[in-house]
Amino acid sequence: MRKRKKVLLTLLTLLTLGFLIPQQLKMPVQGATTSDYNPNSFWFYPWGKSVTHKGVDIFAATGTNVHASTIGLVLYAGKIPMGGKIVLILGPKWRLHYYAHLNALKTSSFTFVNKKSTLGTVGTSGNAAGKSPHLHYSIVTMVPYVWRMDSDKQGWKKMFYLNPIAYL
Repeated sequence: MRKRKKVLLTLLTLLTLGFLIPQQLKMPVQGATTSDYNPNSFWFYPWGKSVTHKGVDIFAATGTNVHASTIGLVLYAGKIPMGGKIVLILGPKWRLHYYAHLNALKTSSFTFVNKKSTLGTVGTSGNAAGKSPHLHYSIVTMVPYVWRMDSDKQGWKKMFYLNPIAYL
């Protein structure tokens, strides 16, 4: 019984610490400004196979460096069908930071990154093939914000997806 309490206390401490780490996000695309993305693109409907756009597309020349927007642990750096070459980072506040359509990967899974770390370069991989080169950037919270749900298309998913534009 004591061992179970100790494990529970350790998990509770880790969970709490995750929420206390400051996020302090920065623009992930090197040299990009607010004019390089559409401020109304988050939760835009209709949006292809994903139905609703759950992030922001930051446009830049192919090969432009993409840096981590915050500190964190790279959970996955690799390739998936829709996102192409992607990086998924677990950051402060137990939030997942998703970087998609990369041209090249410059990090690997299970490495720690900071805001100076280069994750990859802007590209058109995955379902961005044939489109202008850009980084698709999303932030997903693992702790649901139930009060954010509404009747929009896929409105129930708003409890998980945060608007990255508000943080840039």
